[in-house]
Amino acid sequence: MQHYHISKHSSFYAVGLSYKKADAEIRGHFSLDEEGKEKLLKQAKEEGIDGLLVISTCNRTELYGFAQHPFQLIKLLCTHSKGTIEEFEQVSYVYKNKEAISHLFKVGTGLDSQILGDFEIISQVKQSFISARKFDIANPFLERLCNAVIQSSKRIKNETEISSGATSVAFASVQYILSRVPNVSEKNILLFGTGKIGRNTCENLIKHTKNDHIVLINRTKDKAEKIAGKFNLIVKDYAELQTEIRKADILIVATGAQNPTVSKELIYSDKNLLVLDLSIPKNVDSNVEELDNVTLVHLDQLSRITDETLERRKTFIPKAEAINEEVKAEFIQWLETRKFAPTIKALKKKLKSMKDAEIDFQRKKINDFDEKQAEIISNRIIQKITTQFANHLKDNATTPEESIALIQKVFQLENNS
Repeated sequence: MQHYHISKHSSFYAVGLSYKKADAEIRGHFSLDEEGKEKLLKQAKEEGIDGLLVISTCNRTELYGFAQHPFQLIKLLCTHSKGTIEEFEQVSYVYKNKEAISHLFKVGTGLDSQILGDFEIISQVKQSFISARKFDIANPFLERLCNAVIQSSKRIKNETEISSGATSVAFASVQYILSRVPNVSEKNILLFGTGKIGRNTCENLIKHTKNDHIVLINRTKDKAEKIAGKFNLIVKDYAELQTEIRKADILIVATGAQNPTVSKELIYSDKNLLVLDLSIPKNVDSNVEELDNVTLVHLDQLSRITDETLERRKTFIPKAEAINEEVKAEFIQWLETRKFAPTIKALKKKLKSMKDAEIDFQRKKINDFDEKQAEIISNRIIQKITTQFANHLKDNATTPEESIALIQKVFQLENNS
């Protein structure tokens, strides 16, 4: 069971990098925004790649797809991101066929997340499949695989407590602020940008601090107003950013830009300012640390939560892995069946043409020939013969490739599988 062919010469690969070996800066180089993902999918389609998923979050960027060689996928990633092939080689991983399938199961079910049991990733997997379908680069293999991973994720969520207790980065941000800043409810808090973690942090801050004067600034004001209405925030114009930073005691940056949006030039530091950069790539220039009163904390530092919640979650890993193995086995079985489906189909077609010729011959030869009855009997025989062959191919004692070759030879079938 070495190859999962969609075409004769391609294998299924997972190529990518994650927080495990790549720091925030390197991950930033390979991060893809929506436009980048779309361009990559379009180019892959033009290059004849059949089936591709693109996942890019603050913790990882990965491509899953069919290629003759993994370098095809690596090249696509480096072309559409700011990363170089040299950088990629230092921190990356490449998995093939069965290992690539296992990796997607691990990632999609939160077992490979920076914070164990973080189920945010499964919505990224769903979204990446929707995009693949939109650009006509999704095939039945990918659809079935994504559905299997989603199914496993649901089961793990329902049957284990691997995601119990709060250990999200947003929660960690709030804990950090509460433990470092006295009288938070009276402080001026500014949220710059509408990134998801930033929004969640603000929502948690409102909940835990009763602070009712949090200011939100975003480049596009209508988006800011939509979010502000939901969380009861005050919206200010982008032009007022510098003024608002000067008033702030806490600045939370979640702009999702590809380059820093806040540098020391924007900050007038005559009082203490805590800056939380909740973005990948980093959106706050590290030069702000040169200012005496400024404390800069990045997402990566907040992600290192090793509290008892996390320790407790670890006890559910074996159960989660067992669920993954079970769902994955069903997927692999489907894959095996799919491998020989074209041969069975061709065999059926061949037997049917033999039957049609024979019935035609008998009709001319025999008076009162009961064609209807002959059809019923011969169709049933064909069904029984093809079922025998299908069962033989499913039997693990034989290698499907050899059996397929033999069936094709005996029945002179076109080698189109």
